[in-house]
Amino acid sequence: MNSLPNLEDLRVFVLVARRSSFAAVASEMGTSPAFVSKRIRLLEESLGVRLLHRTTRRVAVSEDGERVYRWAQTIFEAVERMTDEVSELHQEPRGQLRIVSSFGLGRRLVAPALSALSERYPVLDIRLDLFDRLVDLIEEGFDLDIRIGDNIAPNLIAKPLAENSRILCAAPSYLARHGEPGSLAELAGHDCLVIKERDHPFGVWRLHGPAGEENVKVTGPLSANNGEIVHQWAVDGRGIALRSWWDVGESLENGRLVQVLPEYRQPANIWAVYAAPLDTSAKIRVTVEFFRQYFRDHRGRS
Repeated sequence: MNSLPNLEDLRVFVLVARRSSFAAVASEMGTSPAFVSKRIRLLEESLGVRLLHRTTRRVAVSEDGERVYRWAQTIFEAVERMTDEVSELHQEPRGQLRIVSSFGLGRRLVAPALSALSERYPVLDIRLDLFDRLVDLIEEGFDLDIRIGDNIAPNLIAKPLAENSRILCAAPSYLARHGEPGSLAELAGHDCLVIKERDHPFGVWRLHGPAGEENVKVTGPLSANNGEIVHQWAVDGRGIALRSWWDVGESLENGRLVQVLPEYRQPANIWAVYAAPLDTSAKIRVTVEFFRQYFRDHRGRS
């Protein structure tokens, strides 16, 4: 008779099945590929089946492995529901919480909020990852995505956290040298600081104005995939930027930046995005509500 499988070995197997790589899982866990391989071997011995086909280049899940993977997902979902239910009774969320966001938003707003969340709920094990791309919450194992922009896939659930818009702005020194554009079309003749963030189109600014939504193709000598760099370039007088209020508000207040074409803006609200209804996870529900309150309390202070 086979012995009962070790749950941690089962969790390692699920990660390997998703990543198709011992090395990737080892890096994520902070251990070695040899350790991951050993845990898989012990699990295979415990279950009496081969879970993975290994080659020098890749790892593939066997037919038995696919069956075990489906059961493992069911098991871990049940364990998490049990933990959430018990946690809810004690009014204290616990367990691992994986959150993803973009670089600028993550550093400026999400990270400080999570610091405050950790202080309130010290038994939460919080991990924050920042990317300049959209992630697959389910495939990559994230509980929550704190993101900007209203274009959200229909298979995901989203809750608004804070209102926000992107606005056009430039340094007084730039406007003194090049003049201020009088219309959206005139942006084509200016140095624009182009940024590639997540799923936003590169070099095309979509803005709402008096005539509704308009698109303008922009170019310039400087571009980056990081909003904080573009913000600094704008302050340095290198061109016109399209940035969020939460990012440039302080620079506008102290005069380092001036708003350009104020009748135009780009909606860029902040959302909490997740894959399962909030009533299935106490820790995610509490975290989303915490973010909403945190953004309300800190509006205009970031």
